[in-house]
Amino acid sequence: MMASKDLLERVASEVQDDFQDNHRIMSFPQFMEAFAQHPRRHARSSAQYVRDCFEFFGRETKPQFWGEVTHFGLFNTPFDQGRNRLVGQERTQEQVFKLLENFVREGKVNKLILLHGPNGSAKSTFVDTVMRAMEHYSHTEEGALYRFNWIFPTEKLARGSSIGFGGYQTRTVDASTLESFAFLDEEDIDAKISSDLKDHPLLLIPLKQRQVLLQEFVDEWIIPSDSNDSDALRERLDGDGDEEGKAPFTFSDTILRGDLSHTNRQIFDALLTAYRGDFGRVMKHVQVERFYISRRYRAGAVTVEPQMRVDAGLRQLTVDRSLSALPASLQNQTIFEPFGDLVDANRGIIEYDDLFKRHPDFNKYLLATSEKATVSLENRILHLDTVMMATANEDYLDAYKQTADYSSFKGRVELVRVPYLLDYTVEEIIYREQIASVNFTKRIAPHTTFVAALWAVLTRLKRPQADQYSATIRDIVGRLSPLEKADLYAHGRVPSNIGPERARELKAIVPRLMAEGEGSADYEGRYGASPREMKMILLNASQNERFPTLSPLAVFEEMGKLVRDPSVFPFLQMKPDGPYYRHDQFIDVVRERYLDIIDLEIRSAMGLVEEKQYGEFFTRYIDHVSQWLKGEKVYNRITGTYEKPDEELMAEMEETINHEEDPEDFRRGLITSIAAFSIDNPGMKVDYQQVFPMFFEALQEAFFEERQRQIQRIEENLLTYFESEDGALSSSERQSVETTLTNLKSRYGYCDESAREAVAFLLSNRYKS
Repeated sequence: MMASKDLLERVASEVQDDFQDNHRIMSFPQFMEAFAQHPRRHARSSAQYVRDCFEFFGRETKPQFWGEVTHFGLFNTPFDQGRNRLVGQERTQEQVFKLLENFVREGKVNKLILLHGPNGSAKSTFVDTVMRAMEHYSHTEEGALYRFNWIFPTEKLARGSSIGFGGYQTRTVDASTLESFAFLDEEDIDAKISSDLKDHPLLLIPLKQRQVLLQEFVDEWIIPSDSNDSDALRERLDGDGDEEGKAPFTFSDTILRGDLSHTNRQIFDALLTAYRGDFGRVMKHVQVERFYISRRYRAGAVTVEPQMRVDAGLRQLTVDRSLSALPASLQNQTIFEPFGDLVDANRGIIEYDDLFKRHPDFNKYLLATSEKATVSLENRILHLDTVMMATANEDYLDAYKQTADYSSFKGRVELVRVPYLLDYTVEEIIYREQIASVNFTKRIAPHTTFVAALWAVLTRLKRPQADQYSATIRDIVGRLSPLEKADLYAHGRVPSNIGPERARELKAIVPRLMAEGEGSADYEGRYGASPREMKMILLNASQNERFPTLSPLAVFEEMGKLVRDPSVFPFLQMKPDGPYYRHDQFIDVVRERYLDIIDLEIRSAMGLVEEKQYGEFFTRYIDHVSQWLKGEKVYNRITGTYEKPDEELMAEMEETINHEEDPEDFRRGLITSIAAFSIDNPGMKVDYQQVFPMFFEALQEAFFEERQRQIQRIEENLLTYFESEDGALSSSERQSVETTLTNLKSRYGYCDESAREAVAFLLSNRYKS
């Protein structure tokens, strides 16, 4: 019992300390002290708050072979151990952040951000992650948010005449030794009225005095207006300010020119009249309260489902909501308050999920609300400070574009496309994390998620528009197969035998390839298998009793079942375009790539050659090529003398990697590629395998081609090892098999079952007698 009591006392102490440390309740003078210490923090609009939330979690620049992308840390969900994070979609992140910056620079939110794309492209995940980040941010010191309540003391503390507003009456206080009623105990409070729209406490300060106060305390500021010189304004905004290198602070319309809500204005004016203009005595009734963004409790983060109703309304406070909570003297009075999704989301963010699934009549108010940040109710107009976002399926958006309302809507919305991912290395991360969250009874074989990701991406790729490119590269672009295009997007890997010069040119146009169709509804990444379908395939494959593990072979079988009924998913009904949109054939393509991978892994695991030998051989070749082009000699480390470059060595290498160019042009191209890598990666040692992966693959193929019979024999022995008695193999054969198996487990993550399955699959498809 004592231990339990001690625990409760400790919890009580910690809760109270946390309450005090976080300044959950303050008087208005205390809030003004906090404002004076951090004026930028406490003078933010919703757009500034969301923008700062993006910045709070940091950002990183991710280099790609075709350029750089910015990834914002909040999408890694570090506040939730990475759970349900957003994978990829860096372009979407960049676009939304730029729109938030635009809202900040304009001083108001005057557009609705509409994320549109195919089903399962992570639109809702994007918004959900932002809301979760805001929840965490609001619990930090930098992310503190405050609203206020009106406090009216009980009769024993109050005397004097009553004041009235909207049918409501309560007492003013003629004299009191209290500096504020913010900290009164509940029994000393006659009525507590919360700010219906979570109004910012600064709005309690009259407009003229507020503007002077803001300009006095914020060291570097800008007031956006139509009369500002746009170039000069942008230069100031992009420049450094005096406070910790920050750009000048932009005053928002909400804070600089905004006003209290209807009810708060009535209360304020009634008190000011009763106190004959004594602002300080009015502020005694103000209790400043910290609030936190919460999706669960719909505070500053609200998702609107496609229901059939308007998103705000009025209700009678004393009768409809909290009759028993108010003192008896107030229960017969009539007070109205606004309610609904827009009210709950004020000072934060609201999301309209599947916007166009709602009846169009219920979206019409958004034409004014998204542009003017107001919504008209029965007897008042609500002025909002909310970032408005929405998601839409591409098909519903296309249908809405055909309506008469779209012409009015498009000027009040910012479209941000969220396509399917086109990089299978990133797509695979999604599937790895999906299956990691599922309690599988089977082991997961290597490359299971890879084959799923590669097939999904192949279904999404479009045939490139070759005629848009220069004559030197047009034929290569036109011949790109879906697999070659997928490899180009994922690794910058170019088709073999096109030469270094045209390889560089092909890599350079990758951003243009990715951007094809951006100005139309028929863009790359709109159609294809979604991660939802692929998750279903993986789950079904895990339950396939024919396979001992969740393996690529089980996934291939489930893919086959999927494509056999094209009526189920629209992407399966796409008309083939050359080698593209041939989803059944893509299964064979992925199967061949899987065979390539396990063939290489099993051969490498045999230990017939060390991987570093390829690098040493290629390095020697490059040394000789470099000196040959310079007309200089090569230093021989064994003899300690300088010798002419070895023509035989260079010719042997070039024959092995099977190039089709003039030797001199080919060699110059290699050196140029190495120089380009060094320029792009200053200070980094050149990794030849990274720069020339196709040549290393050719070296491996050539080596193993010479030893094909030996390799096949070891693979057959592997199956014998798994399926026969101990005496079926000689001691040397058994040792060779065990070495291979050990390497497969340690290097590539195989278990006995997955290794046996992979070897059998490889033998039956590549090494048939």
